[in-house]
Amino acid sequence: MNQNPQSSEGRPDDDTALSDFLASLMDYTPTIPDELVEHYLAKSGFQCPDVRLTRLVAVATQKFVAEVAGDALQHCKARQATIPKDKRDKQQKDKRLVLTMEDLSKALREYGVNLRHQEYFADSPSTGMDPATREE
Repeated sequence: MNQNPQSSEGRPDDDTALSDFLASLMDYTPTIPDELVEHYLAKSGFQCPDVRLTRLVAVATQKFVAEVAGDALQHCKARQATIPKDKRDKQQKDKRLVLTMEDLSKALREYGVNLRHQEYFADSPSTGMDPATREE
């Protein structure tokens, strides 16, 4: 008797589930447009007329971006939790979180993507801001 979990009896269910999933992609509109996905697939040398495959790549990309954004948010919250209490009280008035390139870099590094950005140098923190909004 065959005790293999990958028996031939389990195959039709797997094929049916895959077919159902691929069919559901025809009715799904991903956040990332098909044209954008097709552009980058073509740019990398991949062409496929099946829109289901394009949408599968779009869904996988959307999941990746969502996970990176969530991890970057966690890094941002952890960074702001380490701010000294006197400065944190000052920031409590404005409860918005500020996502920095460092937060994004840390999140991407967890997925094997090394992001390097060019340093920005300015005479003062308000350089390049509208004179009416400067707080010097």
